[in-house]
Amino acid sequence: MKVTQHIDAAKGKPLFSFEILPPLKGQNIQSIFDGIDPLMEFDPPFIDVTYHREEYEYKELHSGLFQKKVVKKRPGTVGICSAIQNKYNVDAIPHILCGGFTKEDTENLLIDLDFLGIDNVVALRGDSLMTETYFNAEKDGNNYASELVTQINNLNKGIYLDESLKNVANTNFCIGVAGYPEKHMEAPSLDSDIHFLKEKIKNGAEYIITQMFFDNKKFFEFVDKCRAAGITVPIIPGLKPISTKRQLNLISHRFSIDFPDDLIMAVVKANDNNAVKQIGIEWCAQQSKELVKAGIPVLHYYSMGKAENIKAIAKQIF
Repeated sequence: MKVTQHIDAAKGKPLFSFEILPPLKGQNIQSIFDGIDPLMEFDPPFIDVTYHREEYEYKELHSGLFQKKVVKKRPGTVGICSAIQNKYNVDAIPHILCGGFTKEDTENLLIDLDFLGIDNVVALRGDSLMTETYFNAEKDGNNYASELVTQINNLNKGIYLDESLKNVANTNFCIGVAGYPEKHMEAPSLDSDIHFLKEKIKNGAEYIITQMFFDNKKFFEFVDKCRAAGITVPIIPGLKPISTKRQLNLISHRFSIDFPDDLIMAVVKANDNNAVKQIGIEWCAQQSKELVKAGIPVLHYYSMGKAENIKAIAKQIF
Protein backbone atom coordinates (compact mmCIF):
# COMPACT_ATOMS: atom_id res chain seq x y z
CA MET A 1 0.00 0.00 0.00
CA LYS A 2 1.31 3.44 -0.86
CA VAL A 3 2.18 6.01 1.79
CA THR A 4 -0.33 8.41 0.26
CA GLN A 5 -3.01 5.72 0.50
CA HIS A 6 -2.19 5.11 4.17
CA ILE A 7 -2.61 8.83 4.83
CA ASP A 8 -5.94 8.95 3.00
CA ALA A 9 -7.22 5.83 4.79
CA ALA A 10 -6.37 7.30 8.20
CA LYS A 11 -8.94 10.08 7.61
CA GLY A 12 -7.16 12.61 9.78
CA LYS A 13 -5.94 10.24 12.49
CA PRO A 14 -2.20 10.80 13.00
CA LEU A 15 -0.02 7.88 11.95
CA PHE A 16 3.16 6.66 13.62
CA SER A 17 6.17 5.61 11.56
CA PHE A 18 9.88 5.23 12.12
CA GLU A 19 13.19 4.62 10.41
CA ILE A 20 15.75 1.91 11.13
CA LEU A 21 19.37 1.30 10.25
CA PRO A 22 20.45 -1.91 8.51
CA PRO A 23 22.53 -4.10 10.84
CA LEU A 24 26.28 -3.97 10.70
CA LYS A 25 27.85 -6.72 8.63
CA GLY A 26 28.13 -9.84 10.77
CA GLN A 27 24.87 -9.27 12.64
CA ASN A 28 21.70 -11.15 11.81
CA ILE A 29 18.15 -9.96 11.16
CA GLN A 30 17.22 -10.41 14.83
CA SER A 31 19.10 -7.20 15.61
CA ILE A 32 16.58 -5.43 13.36
CA PHE A 33 13.58 -7.18 14.90
CA ASP A 34 14.74 -6.27 18.41
CA GLY A 35 14.49 -2.59 17.46
CA ILE A 36 11.09 -3.00 15.81
CA ASP A 37 9.20 -5.31 18.19
CA PRO A 38 8.74 -2.75 21.03
CA LEU A 39 7.23 -0.23 18.60
CA MET A 40 4.67 -2.44 16.87
CA GLU A 41 1.99 -1.71 19.50
CA PHE A 42 1.62 1.74 17.90
CA ASP A 43 0.55 0.20 14.56
CA PRO A 44 3.07 1.75 12.17
CA PRO A 45 1.71 1.46 8.62
CA PHE A 46 5.23 1.65 7.21
CA ILE A 47 8.86 1.45 8.33
CA ASP A 48 11.73 3.16 6.50
CA VAL A 49 15.00 1.31 5.97
CA THR A 50 18.05 3.49 5.39
CA TYR A 51 20.90 2.64 3.07
CA HIS A 52 24.56 3.45 3.54
CA ARG A 53 26.76 3.43 0.46
CA GLU A 54 30.03 1.61 0.36
CA GLU A 55 33.19 3.37 1.44
CA TYR A 56 36.82 2.93 0.47
CA GLU A 57 39.88 2.17 2.51
CA TYR A 58 43.47 1.81 1.40
CA LYS A 59 45.41 -1.25 2.52
CA GLU A 60 49.19 -1.08 2.45
CA LEU A 61 50.80 -3.98 0.59
CA HIS A 62 54.19 -5.55 1.30
CA SER A 63 55.55 -3.67 -1.71
CA GLY A 64 54.76 -0.37 -0.01
CA LEU A 65 52.00 0.38 -2.51
CA PHE A 66 48.38 0.87 -1.41
CA GLN A 67 45.45 -1.18 -2.61
CA LYS A 68 42.02 0.47 -2.82
CA LYS A 69 39.38 -1.75 -1.20
CA VAL A 70 35.61 -1.33 -1.14
CA VAL A 71 34.13 -1.60 2.35
CA LYS A 72 30.42 -2.18 2.86
CA LYS A 73 29.69 -1.83 6.55
CA ARG A 74 25.95 -2.42 6.32
CA PRO A 75 24.14 -4.87 3.99
CA GLY A 76 21.67 -3.64 1.39
CA THR A 77 18.00 -3.09 2.04
CA VAL A 78 16.33 -5.60 -0.30
CA GLY A 79 16.52 -8.58 2.06
CA ILE A 80 15.75 -6.43 5.12
CA CYS A 81 12.63 -4.95 3.55
CA SER A 82 11.45 -8.39 2.48
CA ALA A 83 11.99 -9.74 6.01
CA ILE A 84 10.09 -6.84 7.60
CA GLN A 85 7.12 -7.15 5.28
CA ASN A 86 7.01 -10.91 5.78
CA LYS A 87 7.21 -10.79 9.59
CA TYR A 88 5.11 -7.73 10.41
CA ASN A 89 2.80 -7.31 7.42
CA VAL A 90 3.63 -3.61 7.18
CA ASP A 91 5.09 -1.69 4.27
CA ALA A 92 8.87 -1.47 4.31
CA ILE A 93 10.30 1.54 2.48
CA PRO A 94 13.88 1.32 1.22
CA HIS A 95 16.02 4.40 0.69
CA ILE A 96 17.47 4.55 -2.82
CA LEU A 97 20.65 6.58 -3.31
CA CYS A 98 22.34 8.20 -6.27
CA GLY A 99 25.77 7.76 -4.70
CA GLY A 100 27.41 4.41 -5.36
CA PHE A 101 25.03 3.35 -8.13
CA THR A 102 24.98 3.56 -11.90
CA LYS A 103 21.59 4.01 -13.52
CA GLU A 104 21.75 0.35 -14.52
CA ASP A 105 22.38 -0.65 -10.90
CA THR A 106 19.42 1.46 -9.83
CA GLU A 107 17.11 -0.04 -12.42
CA ASN A 108 18.05 -3.59 -11.40
CA LEU A 109 17.50 -2.72 -7.73
CA LEU A 110 14.08 -1.27 -8.48
CA ILE A 111 13.13 -4.35 -10.49
CA ASP A 112 14.04 -6.57 -7.51
CA LEU A 113 12.00 -4.37 -5.17
CA ASP A 114 9.05 -4.51 -7.55
CA PHE A 115 9.27 -8.32 -7.61
CA LEU A 116 9.04 -8.30 -3.81
CA GLY A 117 5.90 -6.17 -3.79
CA ILE A 118 7.58 -3.09 -2.38
CA ASP A 119 5.19 -0.19 -3.04
CA ASN A 120 7.22 2.79 -1.78
CA VAL A 121 10.76 4.10 -2.07
CA VAL A 122 12.55 7.22 -0.80
CA ALA A 123 14.81 8.78 -3.43
CA LEU A 124 17.90 10.53 -2.07
CA ARG A 125 21.11 11.88 -3.53
CA GLY A 126 23.08 10.60 -0.55
CA ASP A 127 26.13 12.02 1.15
CA SER A 128 29.59 12.43 -0.26
CA LEU A 129 32.23 9.94 0.75
CA MET A 130 34.42 10.80 3.73
CA THR A 131 37.30 11.23 1.29
CA GLU A 132 35.36 13.72 -0.86
CA THR A 133 34.79 17.42 -0.29
CA TYR A 134 31.77 17.41 -2.58
CA PHE A 135 29.44 14.69 -3.78
CA ASN A 136 30.55 12.86 -6.90
CA ALA A 137 28.13 10.59 -8.73
CA GLU A 138 29.15 7.27 -10.21
CA LYS A 139 29.99 7.26 -13.89
CA ASP A 140 26.63 6.75 -15.67
CA GLY A 141 24.85 7.40 -12.37
CA ASN A 142 22.32 10.00 -11.25
CA ASN A 143 23.82 13.27 -10.05
CA TYR A 144 20.78 14.58 -8.18
CA ALA A 145 17.75 13.23 -6.37
CA SER A 146 15.56 14.90 -9.00
CA GLU A 147 17.23 12.75 -11.67
CA LEU A 148 16.73 9.64 -9.55
CA VAL A 149 13.04 10.51 -9.13
CA THR A 150 12.76 10.81 -12.90
CA GLN A 151 14.31 7.38 -13.40
CA ILE A 152 11.95 5.76 -10.90
CA ASN A 153 8.96 7.54 -12.42
CA ASN A 154 10.06 6.40 -15.88
CA LEU A 155 9.91 2.80 -14.70
CA ASN A 156 6.41 3.52 -13.42
CA LYS A 157 5.62 4.49 -17.02
CA GLY A 158 7.31 1.40 -18.44
CA ILE A 159 10.34 3.34 -19.70
CA TYR A 160 13.50 1.27 -19.20
CA LEU A 161 17.12 2.15 -19.97
CA ASP A 162 17.13 -0.40 -22.78
CA GLU A 163 14.65 1.11 -25.21
CA SER A 164 14.63 -2.06 -27.33
CA LEU A 165 12.76 -4.04 -24.65
CA LYS A 166 9.28 -5.12 -25.70
CA ASN A 167 6.13 -5.88 -23.70
CA VAL A 168 7.62 -4.28 -20.61
CA ALA A 169 5.82 -4.09 -17.26
CA ASN A 170 5.19 -0.81 -15.48
CA THR A 171 6.25 -0.54 -11.85
CA ASN A 172 4.03 1.35 -9.41
CA PHE A 173 6.28 2.94 -6.81
CA CYS A 174 5.12 5.78 -4.59
CA ILE A 175 8.17 8.03 -4.40
CA GLY A 176 9.16 9.95 -1.30
CA VAL A 177 11.88 12.60 -1.14
CA ALA A 178 13.69 14.55 1.57
CA GLY A 179 12.88 18.09 2.66
CA TYR A 180 15.02 20.33 4.84
CA PRO A 181 13.22 22.81 7.15
CA GLU A 182 16.57 24.52 7.83
CA LYS A 183 17.77 23.95 4.23
CA HIS A 184 20.23 21.39 2.98
CA MET A 185 23.76 22.17 4.15
CA GLU A 186 24.90 22.67 0.55
CA ALA A 187 22.00 24.91 -0.50
CA PRO A 188 22.73 28.65 -0.72
CA SER A 189 19.30 29.50 0.73
CA LEU A 190 16.07 27.90 1.89
CA ASP A 191 14.17 29.38 -1.05
CA SER A 192 16.60 27.83 -3.54
CA ASP A 193 16.34 24.52 -1.71
CA ILE A 194 12.55 24.61 -2.01
CA HIS A 195 12.91 25.44 -5.72
CA PHE A 196 14.75 22.16 -6.27
CA LEU A 197 12.38 20.31 -3.95
CA LYS A 198 9.54 21.44 -6.21
CA GLU A 199 11.46 20.01 -9.16
CA LYS A 200 11.53 16.62 -7.43
CA ILE A 201 7.75 16.81 -7.01
CA LYS A 202 7.33 17.82 -10.65
CA ASN A 203 9.42 14.81 -11.68
CA GLY A 204 7.10 12.40 -9.86
CA ALA A 205 7.65 12.46 -6.08
CA GLU A 206 4.40 12.07 -4.10
CA TYR A 207 5.39 12.92 -0.53
CA ILE A 208 8.15 14.57 1.49
CA ILE A 209 9.83 13.44 4.71
CA THR A 210 11.83 16.14 6.44
CA GLN A 211 15.22 16.13 8.02
CA MET A 212 15.08 16.20 11.82
CA PHE A 213 14.39 19.52 13.51
CA PHE A 214 14.02 20.60 17.12
CA ASP A 215 11.97 23.77 16.68
CA ASN A 216 8.45 23.26 15.32
CA LYS A 217 8.29 26.87 14.20
CA LYS A 218 10.90 26.08 11.56
CA PHE A 219 8.84 23.14 10.32
CA PHE A 220 5.63 25.18 10.07
CA GLU A 221 7.47 27.97 8.24
CA PHE A 222 8.95 25.39 5.87
CA VAL A 223 5.49 23.96 5.13
CA ASP A 224 4.11 27.45 4.50
CA LYS A 225 6.95 28.20 2.07
CA CYS A 226 6.37 24.90 0.27
CA ARG A 227 2.66 25.59 -0.08
CA ALA A 228 3.34 29.12 -1.31
CA ALA A 229 5.67 27.61 -3.93
CA GLY A 230 2.88 25.34 -5.18
CA ILE A 231 3.96 22.11 -3.46
CA THR A 232 0.79 20.30 -2.40
CA VAL A 233 1.99 16.78 -1.52
CA PRO A 234 1.98 15.52 2.10
CA ILE A 235 4.92 16.77 4.18
CA ILE A 236 5.86 14.37 6.97
CA PRO A 237 7.97 15.73 9.84
CA GLY A 238 11.05 13.76 10.84
CA LEU A 239 11.71 13.75 14.58
CA LYS A 240 14.60 12.56 16.71
CA PRO A 241 14.92 12.77 20.50
CA ILE A 242 18.37 13.87 21.61
CA SER A 243 19.91 11.31 23.98
CA THR A 244 23.50 12.38 24.73
CA LYS A 245 25.32 15.64 25.37
CA ARG A 246 27.66 14.90 22.48
CA GLN A 247 24.75 15.03 20.04
CA LEU A 248 24.41 18.79 20.51
CA ASN A 249 27.65 19.29 18.59
CA LEU A 250 27.50 16.17 16.44
CA ILE A 251 24.04 16.84 14.99
CA SER A 252 24.72 20.55 14.53
CA HIS A 253 27.95 19.83 12.68
CA ARG A 254 26.76 16.85 10.66
CA PHE A 255 23.37 18.18 9.58
CA SER A 256 23.68 21.98 10.00
CA ILE A 257 20.73 22.00 12.39
CA ASP A 258 20.14 24.60 15.11
CA PHE A 259 18.96 23.67 18.59
CA PRO A 260 16.65 25.99 20.55
CA ASP A 261 18.45 27.74 23.41
CA ASP A 262 16.09 26.26 26.00
CA LEU A 263 16.95 22.73 24.89
CA ILE A 264 20.67 23.51 24.76
CA MET A 265 20.74 24.87 28.30
CA ALA A 266 18.70 21.96 29.67
CA VAL A 267 21.12 19.47 28.12
CA VAL A 268 24.22 21.37 29.25
CA LYS A 269 22.95 21.48 32.84
CA ALA A 270 22.03 17.78 32.89
CA ASN A 271 24.11 15.65 35.27
CA ASP A 272 24.59 12.75 32.88
CA ASN A 273 23.31 11.20 29.66
CA ASN A 274 20.46 9.44 31.47
CA ALA A 275 19.14 12.87 32.35
CA VAL A 276 19.75 14.05 28.77
CA LYS A 277 17.74 11.11 27.48
CA GLN A 278 14.74 12.11 29.60
CA ILE A 279 15.07 15.71 28.45
CA GLY A 280 15.12 14.50 24.85
CA ILE A 281 12.04 12.34 25.36
CA GLU A 282 10.00 15.16 26.88
CA TRP A 283 11.14 17.72 24.31
CA CYS A 284 10.26 15.42 21.40
CA ALA A 285 6.94 14.47 23.03
CA GLN A 286 5.98 18.15 23.26
CA GLN A 287 6.99 18.65 19.63
CA SER A 288 4.83 15.67 18.70
CA LYS A 289 1.79 16.91 20.59
CA GLU A 290 1.97 20.30 18.91
CA LEU A 291 2.32 18.70 15.47
CA VAL A 292 -0.67 16.41 16.08
CA LYS A 293 -2.72 19.40 17.25
CA ALA A 294 -1.81 21.15 13.98
CA GLY A 295 -3.25 18.24 12.00
CA ILE A 296 0.00 16.77 10.67
CA PRO A 297 -0.92 13.38 9.13
CA VAL A 298 2.17 11.33 10.06
CA LEU A 299 4.91 11.66 12.67
CA HIS A 300 8.09 9.94 11.56
CA TYR A 301 10.79 9.11 14.12
CA TYR A 302 14.48 8.47 13.52
CA SER A 303 14.97 5.55 15.88
CA MET A 304 18.49 4.55 14.73
CA GLY A 305 17.57 1.03 15.84
CA LYS A 306 16.95 2.06 19.46
CA ALA A 307 13.33 1.75 20.48
CA GLU A 308 13.26 2.70 24.16
CA ASN A 309 13.05 6.48 23.86
CA ILE A 310 10.78 6.36 20.79
CA LYS A 311 8.40 4.06 22.70
CA ALA A 312 8.33 6.47 25.65
CA ILE A 313 7.34 9.28 23.31
CA ALA A 314 4.78 7.27 21.35
CA LYS A 315 3.02 6.21 24.55
CA GLN A 316 2.20 9.87 25.15
CA ILE A 317 0.92 10.50 21.63
CA PHE A 318 -0.62 7.43 20.00
